[in-house]
Amino acid sequence: MPKESSPFINNTDNDKGNLYDGKNMALFEEEMDSNPMVSSLLNKLANYTNLTQGVKEHEEADDDEGPAKTKKPSPALGTLIGVYLPCLQNILGVILFLRLTWIVGTAGIMESLAIVVMTCSCTMLTAISMSAIATNGVVPAGGSYYMISRSLGPEFGGAVGLCFYLGTTFAGSMYILGTIEILLTYIVPSAAIFKAEKKEDEAEALLNNMRVYGTCCLTLMSLVVFVGVKYVNKLALVFLACVILSILAIYAGVIKTITHITLTSDPTSPQNLWSLFCDSPDLNATCNEYFTLNNVTVIQGIPGLTSGVIRDNIWGDYGPNGMLVENKHQASEPAADTSQDIYMPYVANDITTFFTLLVGIYFPSVTGIMAGSNRSGDLRDAQKSIPIGTIMAIATTTFIYISSVILFGACIEGVVLRDKFGDSVKGNLVIGILAWPSPWVIVIGSFFSCCGAGLQSLTGAPRLLQAIARDGIVPFLQVFGHGKANGEPTWALLLTGGICEIGILIASLDAVAPILSMFFLMCYLFVNLACALQTLLRTPNWRPRFKFYHWALSFLGASLCLSLMFISSWYYALVAMLIAGCIYKYIEYRGAEKEWGDGINGLSLNAARYALIRLEEAPPHTKNWRPQMLLLLNLDSDHAVKHPRLLSFCTQLKAGKGLTIVGSVLEGTYMTKEAEVKKAEQNIKSSMTTERTKGFCHVVASSNLRDGFSHLIQTAGLGGMKHNTVLMAWPGTWKQSNDPVSWKNFIETVRETTAAHQALLVAKNVDSFPTNADRLGQGTIDVWWVVHDGGLLMLLPFLLRQHKVWRKCKMRIFTVANMDDNSIQMKKDLQMFLYHLRLDAEVEVVEMHDSDISAFTYEKTLVMEQRSQMLKQMQLSRTEREREAQLIHDRNTASHAALNDKADAGPDRVHMTWTKDKFLTERNRNRAEASMGVRDIFNMKPNQSNVRRMHTAVKLNEVVVNKSQGAHLVLLNMPGPPKNRGGDENYMEFLEVLLEGLNRVLLVRGGGREVITIYS
Repeated sequence: MPKESSPFINNTDNDKGNLYDGKNMALFEEEMDSNPMVSSLLNKLANYTNLTQGVKEHEEADDDEGPAKTKKPSPALGTLIGVYLPCLQNILGVILFLRLTWIVGTAGIMESLAIVVMTCSCTMLTAISMSAIATNGVVPAGGSYYMISRSLGPEFGGAVGLCFYLGTTFAGSMYILGTIEILLTYIVPSAAIFKAEKKEDEAEALLNNMRVYGTCCLTLMSLVVFVGVKYVNKLALVFLACVILSILAIYAGVIKTITHITLTSDPTSPQNLWSLFCDSPDLNATCNEYFTLNNVTVIQGIPGLTSGVIRDNIWGDYGPNGMLVENKHQASEPAADTSQDIYMPYVANDITTFFTLLVGIYFPSVTGIMAGSNRSGDLRDAQKSIPIGTIMAIATTTFIYISSVILFGACIEGVVLRDKFGDSVKGNLVIGILAWPSPWVIVIGSFFSCCGAGLQSLTGAPRLLQAIARDGIVPFLQVFGHGKANGEPTWALLLTGGICEIGILIASLDAVAPILSMFFLMCYLFVNLACALQTLLRTPNWRPRFKFYHWALSFLGASLCLSLMFISSWYYALVAMLIAGCIYKYIEYRGAEKEWGDGINGLSLNAARYALIRLEEAPPHTKNWRPQMLLLLNLDSDHAVKHPRLLSFCTQLKAGKGLTIVGSVLEGTYMTKEAEVKKAEQNIKSSMTTERTKGFCHVVASSNLRDGFSHLIQTAGLGGMKHNTVLMAWPGTWKQSNDPVSWKNFIETVRETTAAHQALLVAKNVDSFPTNADRLGQGTIDVWWVVHDGGLLMLLPFLLRQHKVWRKCKMRIFTVANMDDNSIQMKKDLQMFLYHLRLDAEVEVVEMHDSDISAFTYEKTLVMEQRSQMLKQMQLSRTEREREAQLIHDRNTASHAALNDKADAGPDRVHMTWTKDKFLTERNRNRAEASMGVRDIFNMKPNQSNVRRMHTAVKLNEVVVNKSQGAHLVLLNMPGPPKNRGGDENYMEFLEVLLEGLNRVLLVRGGGREVITIYS
């Protein structure tokens, strides 16, 4: 049996013959190509394996390249190893070791708890939403990007996926900076390249050292990731052990808070303080004024749990950059001269501190909750493990953070907590002084923890970018989808290293942390939105196994994410949203079209349904009326659009607003014309794209064109979104065609639009209309307002002039006055009317004098009627030939029936057809009429009614050609067809005469309602 590659219904494998040899299902055998048997489907689903997009190491790739490839073992990671521990490792990290004590000292216990509770609530709510999405079907490796893109669509998926990528990349920068800070501050301070000659230059020297060492560290880590990702994954457990041991050491140190940490190297020797503040050991030495005025003593840095120091650390102590760190609860006499304080052994703030800054710096310490979902392809039961593991990891880390905040505030003196780099404790890590058995446990543990986290970021970020690039939604990222033969994302790693270097050049951990906070918060915001949206829309495919979610929790999580973004840094938040918005619009404009069954489509559908129901409640007010177009197109023999300029004109008239339905009809039944209908739709859509016409395309198959166009006029649109205007081209070849169907169809369309109370626009010489690329210079759009039928004639030029093609054209309005009209008053009234309509137009009243009907008009009418009569004679002779053919057919049928069924020839069988006698009688009568008609054609006199109509057409045409022959466009009232259908052909002739000598003409027929108003 051939290999089965897809478990889905529309499988293209040619294995049907093998699968359906039996006769038990013969009733369904014709449909089995498209609808396979259930047993076959289940078999394919059982064989379906979810291969991850994760890391495929060089060694494994090399092993697989032999002729006999080893079979991969099935994923077998459980909740603890697969989700809980990776999440724990990703959440706990650099901020806990390097900044949490400083945050507690600066913000105080209460505000620090508020920060921890806010951020952990945000991640917990996000984890609940993520669990619902992750358990709603199989989630391949790709984690949050996959979940968001498949829930919210390619635009949101791409925007948020790239934000998440940038967040992960900047996280790598932060971890590398943390690694270098630990190295240069606490492990080997002597390794610094840049030395500060003056104390005020120390901060700048530290930043330069961070940049140099950070760049070297990034290069080294990138090489490790490039060469041996396998070892990074194997060392993950070592890095995790470092984190856990460090946290246990902190708790052990809290329990054993009996160590007395002092400000000096020898607490028993007061001379050490003297040497710090005085210029010599003599008693008459010059000492610092503050030292002289106050009793400066050494205190315990870590008084312990029972000391009551917690009371002093309840509330925060914020201050500007350069402010000295001091205990404000103790009274002291300030020195008059503070200019030399910078050279004293004081600790000062290196940045201005405030609550919102601390939120931004702290937030990265709660990120990393996606680690479990990123490994979904390797889990034994992802739908069970992801929710339990992630939520348990967040609960554990929340407990660690809350307990750490309280214990730090209860054990450590406030001024020591606010000492960011441990200068007051001999340059040791403050949290390390608290730990037991040695500060080095924390220093070494945090160093390896930061190294591991940096390597993990540099491993994960390129793969995320590769997944986005391979989806093809952002065209300019396509190059990053390629890699080495074994799938390693080489180009993506280069880009990641480059972006990571930007963070390292910033060089400050406190400046980088808020940047990645923004990107992670943006990602979490959309995870919550995706869950809320799917829940509210109740999409049929939304059936998560995780049941403990609610749309209100997801909205709360999304609101909290948005609030935290603006709390942390409003300008970073705006920049992150701008980046996401630009990516969104770019994907919408240039990206590949993807249909992932996302929730945004469902939301659009619900919104459209709601709007349609609201629209149907009442017809639109005159102020809101705009032409909603039904464009009737003719197609050529290849089903291509005959008049693409009609689409251009529609685009110019609509300017992207309102409804446009482009329709056409193919002759035949849908069963026989299905392929041609689809081809015609594709051709029309292609033309619409070329002409930038935004709208819908609808091609129907009908037994004849007349019925097809009638069906379109009646049924196009939905609910309140129905067309109110029909646009079509003038049948330019109606005179040359022997077949009257074309002009009869045209007139029937005119009648139907009138009956349906829809406006009608007919474009003559449409192929000479401007394209969208044209820019018409100074010229006019001339409106000939003969009769008022709703004001559409006034509205159309205004709408056209909104488009850049017609923008420079001026509008002129002509109206016709008879002999008994006061033309001067008419002009004044028309100018006032236009003023109230807020339309800028020149006004001219054309007087048409009553003149005798000219011989030319009489002759033209006579020729028209003679032509019409001759066509009728030709039609009669054609009918006669058809009847003769029918008689022969009936004779043959009758002879066969007589031979085959003589017994059944009873009185009930009556043949309603032409007999020979009847046919001969009819033929003789028709020939007599025809010969009489031919003689009468040359002796006939024209009908007086037709003569008057022709007179009007000729005179009006003379006036219009005289005034508007040079206009860019002429709009003219379209007279209605005659009620007596016998005069249809004459009606076409009248219109032809009316439009003679004019290039671009738009005939306008109103829909029987006012479409323009003077009221606001």
